[in-house]
Amino acid sequence: MASLKIPPELTPVVAFHGHLCPGLLIGWRASRMAMKLLGLSRDVDEEIVAVVENDACGVDAIQAVLGCTFGKGNFIFRDYGKHAFTVFRHSDGRGVRLVYRSPENELSRDEHTRRLLTEPDEALFDVKTPEEAIPQKARIHDSENCSVCGEKVMVTRLETRADGRKVCVPCAAKLRRMAQ
Repeated sequence: MASLKIPPELTPVVAFHGHLCPGLLIGWRASRMAMKLLGLSRDVDEEIVAVVENDACGVDAIQAVLGCTFGKGNFIFRDYGKHAFTVFRHSDGRGVRLVYRSPENELSRDEHTRRLLTEPDEALFDVKTPEEAIPQKARIHDSENCSVCGEKVMVTRLETRADGRKVCVPCAAKLRRMAQ
């Protein structure tokens, strides 16, 4: 890989993730392509939302490049195991779903990296219209204490038991196991 020129804008993405790998490059290329297609710049305060369909290396690039984060509520994970990334623009609801086209032949890590650094966007991704609606902007909810462990929990994550007690997800699971 020594002969490959690494673009300077990729350096902070690699630093954020910890190493350069094909998975990171998939997310980096998808982020840049979505920005180009939707006329976006890096998110500051939920102007955009990203929906990722895997928990692999590429999602770190989505966060680093697009500025979408779990904390802001504009980074949503769907556990589908696909290299697919949907990006929406909140101002008008427009979005794009990018699905990575894996190479037909098995490539070495270096060959895969070269492909991701050199091939045009159109060779790397299928561009689709999102099938899901744009997720709502994040809302701040009140918190209450779990009646079992006493820890503060967002009210939308509390389960109200038959006896009226409000319990957090882990405590509810524990109570169900104990009842069996």
